[in-house]
Amino acid sequence: MDIRFVTAGSGEVVAVMAGEGGELFGAGKALDSASGGRIAKAMKAAGFKGGAGQVVDVLAPDGVDFSRVLVIGVGKAEAADGMGVERWAGHAVKRTLTAVEKLVLQPDALPGVAIAEAGAHAAMGARLASYRFDTYRTKLKPEQKPTLQAVEIVLAHTAAAKARAEVDAAIVEGVFFARDLVSEPPNVLYPESFAERLRDLETIGVEVEILEPTAMEKLGMGALLGVAQGSARPARLVAMKWNGSSMKKQKPFAIVGKGVTFDTGGISLKPGAGMDEMKGDMGGAAAVAGAMKAIALRKAKANVVGIVALVENMPGSNAQRPGDIVNTMSGQTIEVLNTDAEGRLILADAVWYAQDKYDPVALVDLATLTGAVIVALGHEHAGMCVNDEDLAHAISAAGAAEGELVWRLPLSAAYDKLIDTPNADMKNIAGKPVAGSIVGAQFIKRFVQDGTPWAHLDIAGTATKAGPYDDPLSPRGRQAMACVC
Repeated sequence: MDIRFVTAGSGEVVAVMAGEGGELFGAGKALDSASGGRIAKAMKAAGFKGGAGQVVDVLAPDGVDFSRVLVIGVGKAEAADGMGVERWAGHAVKRTLTAVEKLVLQPDALPGVAIAEAGAHAAMGARLASYRFDTYRTKLKPEQKPTLQAVEIVLAHTAAAKARAEVDAAIVEGVFFARDLVSEPPNVLYPESFAERLRDLETIGVEVEILEPTAMEKLGMGALLGVAQGSARPARLVAMKWNGSSMKKQKPFAIVGKGVTFDTGGISLKPGAGMDEMKGDMGGAAAVAGAMKAIALRKAKANVVGIVALVENMPGSNAQRPGDIVNTMSGQTIEVLNTDAEGRLILADAVWYAQDKYDPVALVDLATLTGAVIVALGHEHAGMCVNDEDLAHAISAAGAAEGELVWRLPLSAAYDKLIDTPNADMKNIAGKPVAGSIVGAQFIKRFVQDGTPWAHLDIAGTATKAGPYDDPLSPRGRQAMACVC
């Protein structure tokens, strides 16, 4: 979809803003004046109150050079932010994606958003809302196919907004890459094919190294390989490195992702209902891959390494059994009491590898780790466990700014004791259904070396959206009710 910044727009449909109480802003007022007040009259007749996302579709108003005027609410103007502008544009795109060829957006400055920022956020929202995954849909009817080819964003001065939007476009590319990976079926996306897709990042300057089982075995990654041994699809560990800092020897920031391309639960088999959703148990790895693509396309002036552990957890004849004890790259041993608590097992080796090889300045792991985090936080916040206050504040602030909210959960010695066992250095579950998300984080923490700032993000609830959900910026998906471990 082509995004254009123009000083005057023309087309079939135009979208304008309105605030709480049904108050039109500058661009909307001008159109209403041109129509002889017909737009305001239609808003009143529709009971339009200006709530965020509320829409009035005014057809063919006299005096206006558009066949449709979309009046879209942003809520209280003084509380509206950049994300609100993105959602405003997103609602406009969702309304027109399969109906017209060109959409005109006329954003206004808001108390907390300058006009150039509003223009850039409108571009971001339009792009995000245009996402579709139609790869395997061969019988779409004409009215179901996207027709929207161009979005014009009208501003008096376009240069600043256009410059920012060009940078933001790299973020959208990363987001779409992650969404495509999560959307692929498990017979198409499995450890080997996932790894090969990541090799394509070399074309944009990312160094990619793929470890196969023989190399991982030499490194002592018994926890990761133990999860994979029940599948005919061999494991992979992929390291993606971006060297963008002017100081090439500067320590990198590390992000590590859980990549279970399909999770049956192994011998500890999941319930059948909803198991199809377990193709998305590689959401953490997809997020890391998307982040690395965005970082490279933005030519970020930082050194970053992304590590993804890729396995398929299957109940094959050679599958790991409850009661097995495995060795890890760190030298610690794990008693596996539940093979469906496999995400923490592969992260144990991946997190240690990231530190051992790259000595990062800080490390964040992302994983669809526990169903317990959905019970605690629903689909609105990711659970965060962290050992460093500066890192905690940085992640919370970044999440708030981008609409990716996190909620901090505690870590303590009392929780850590829950994974002690007389048979090995630790066990992979507590043995009773208490504090599941925290226990998972405490387990991973045992593989974080002293002095390494670390955060664990449990994204089981936020990786997909379920229930009554109306955010135009991200596709709706049904999260499985079975535990995502």
